[in-house]
Amino acid sequence: MPPKPVPAKVGQTSSKTPSRQRRPQKQQPAPLADRLKRLFSSLCAQVDGGHFTNAIRTCNKILRLDPGDRDALRTKLFLLLQTEQYDTALTLIAEINEQCLFERSYALYRLQREEDSVQLLKEIKSIGKEAEQRGAMHLEAQLSYRQGSYQSSLDIYNELLETADPSSDEYADILTNLPASQSHQDFITTTFMQAMSQLPSSIASTLESAPPPVLSQPASILAPVEEPTKKPEAVESQKKLRTKRVPKGIIPGVSPPPDPERWLKKSERTSYTQGKKRRGAGGGATQGAAVGAESGTVSAAASHGGKTGGKGKGGKKK
Repeated sequence: MPPKPVPAKVGQTSSKTPSRQRRPQKQQPAPLADRLKRLFSSLCAQVDGGHFTNAIRTCNKILRLDPGDRDALRTKLFLLLQTEQYDTALTLIAEINEQCLFERSYALYRLQREEDSVQLLKEIKSIGKEAEQRGAMHLEAQLSYRQGSYQSSLDIYNELLETADPSSDEYADILTNLPASQSHQDFITTTFMQAMSQLPSSIASTLESAPPPVLSQPASILAPVEEPTKKPEAVESQKKLRTKRVPKGIIPGVSPPPDPERWLKKSERTSYTQGKKRRGAGGGATQGAAVGAESGTVSAAASHGGKTGGKGKGGKKK
């Protein structure tokens, strides 16, 4: 007699019935302070590692969360100047509610706008801080060198050298720029004058009063020089092969050329022969020759049997 089914108690579910799957709960976003902390940690690591392009992207992420963050704005401005994006840096300076006189002056200097840069340097000297004034002196020395005032550039570098720390990077930069200004100033004051003194007085007087030389004819009027015509074969032979397209292990001009029919089917190639050689065919003889050889063998065997037939069974005498 089969066992009776046990009824399930109230409040209990059968083990055979599938349990309801719980839906995964959506993960709530991290607080704003934690997200900013992580982004600033990444930003510091990128700046220290010199990954300025990625650091600019991280600054943009921070500014999306907090558009008024001063640290992110100043860092982005520094990174734009380091990556030589001077127009974008000037646009960012206009958006920041700060003067940023030195950064603006440096960007104008790099954009070949020397007059505007000089005006800002004057403002920095009058109202700027001590650190900005020292940076302004460096920039003023570079402007003087570009404009040909080598003596002014030399004086500024000497003043900076006296107050710079010998173990700092600034000291090394000054020692690099100082000899360039000195050499140009020595050429103007000494080398050029010595060369002029060695010339005859008649030539020296005419050189000092003469205007700068000008070409007698413009370059566009000069007759064009016709190059000798070259044969197309010679021109093609002079073309150099691109090493990137040469396969590995192939030496141009030494290795044999590839088969031009390598892309065709074997049945379409000129070297393809129809049919296969028969196995066991001797000497490449034709079918007729083989038959003739067989008949000759048979006839030879018959004649041989005829001579020796007397000794066989059929040749016994009764």
